[in-house]
Amino acid sequence: MRVAVSANFKPVLKSISERFEKQSGHNVSISTASSGTLYNQITNGAPFDLFLSADSARPEQLEEKGLIKTGSRKPYAYGRLVLWDTTASGNKPPLTIQQLKSWQKRIAIANPRTAPYGAAAKQVLEGLGIWKERRKQRVQGNSIQQAWQFVASGNVQIGLVALSQLTGDTLKQVSYIPDNLYQPIRQEMVILKKSQEKQSVQQFADYLLSGESQTYIAHHGYHSVLNESVVEKKDEGYKP
Repeated sequence: MRVAVSANFKPVLKSISERFEKQSGHNVSISTASSGTLYNQITNGAPFDLFLSADSARPEQLEEKGLIKTGSRKPYAYGRLVLWDTTASGNKPPLTIQQLKSWQKRIAIANPRTAPYGAAAKQVLEGLGIWKERRKQRVQGNSIQQAWQFVASGNVQIGLVALSQLTGDTLKQVSYIPDNLYQPIRQEMVILKKSQEKQSVQQFADYLLSGESQTYIAHHGYHSVLNESVVEKKDEGYKP
């Protein structure tokens, strides 16, 4: 089966798909890009079976266009945005969100037009009142993966990235962003209507929502969709 997945979720999906392949005998081929790019490929006829977006807007739009299997649009994870500060060390704590107001150097984010994590980053910067005035300092990647690469390479010192992209010592350089500073990053999946592998794809979709997979997802920088303590915030609850 051919799976299109947003850049932020690829490492997690790769591990889950390997487990699924061993248990089921099915093969999973993964393609990755920003959600917006993948959406455009799908609407232009790309032969994917399953689409895992980093938002709910694109899956909803595909549903409205009649391009998905009825009833297949479901959330599989909730993304978490963090501030990654590579200047932090043992004696220097990472920059806080409020301190970001006085940061005058470059900051990496994903493109708000194509990447849901970029849209969330824009909401945070707008809430801080520095979106417009930091226009020249913003370094935008086409996807959240590219935004992460800008920081990981040392070209940019700080970035608003996905928690799932960071592990080990890099987690000591993280400032966690309160959930109410950006709209929920509800990541949804859909089975494409043109898929010729609907049965095996449905098995894989069900496996993603299983307790085993959701536990793994929660341990790798996301909120699980099975966690009842995670309550979706409506638009009126979003307070930048």
